[in-house]
Order: sequence, then C-alpha cells, then structure tokens
Amino acid sequence: MSREAETIHTGPGSIERLQALIGDLRDNAKVVLHLRDGSRMEGVVAVVPTVQNFVDPAGTEGVNGVVKLIDPARPEWSATVSLDTIAKVEHLDSVVYGTSQS
Repeated sequence: MSREAETIHTGPGSIERLQALIGDLRDNAKVVLHLRDGSRMEGVVAVVPTVQNFVDPAGTEGVNGVVKLIDPARPEWSATVSLDTIAKVEHLDSVVYGTSQS
C-alpha cells in the first residue's frame, strides 16, 4: 500500500535526482540540508533514505523519499524532510557510504 506525499515524481530525471541525493545522505553523516524554500536544516542522518512509492493528493502514484535527521545534543528533536525539497547537501563531517556506526 502506498503512502501519501505532497509531491511525487514519475520522470526519469526527477527520480535520478532523488537517487543521487540518497548517495549524499549516509548513516550518521552530519549535514546541513539547504532547502528549495531558502531555509536550512542541520542534523545527523538517522537512516539512509530510500526512494519509495507514494500517492499525491490527486491520487497519482509516483516516487519520493524522506530523510530523518536527529541531533544527539537535542535528543527530543528530530525532523523528517522530503528529498524533493532539498536543493543541496552540505557535509559537516567525513562520513561516507559504508561507514555506518549503527
């Protein structure tokens, strides 16, 4: 069963962009996400995101994904960010693919 998302993507270029973002969002990477609306979100990637099937409000099926950020200094805080809202990923450390600390 598909989950709901504000926006979904069906074109190959959009899907490739989402998959490329996933490559920048490794487990335990400390990042600043620069969002398309001009805001920024800083945290640690809790889990590597995946592209998943979603349905938009109009009932169209497509793909999108989310990344969950946490902050060890603020254990009560977390944020879930839709991949398609991310304009740029800025790394604040050197965590790369295959270096999961979990």
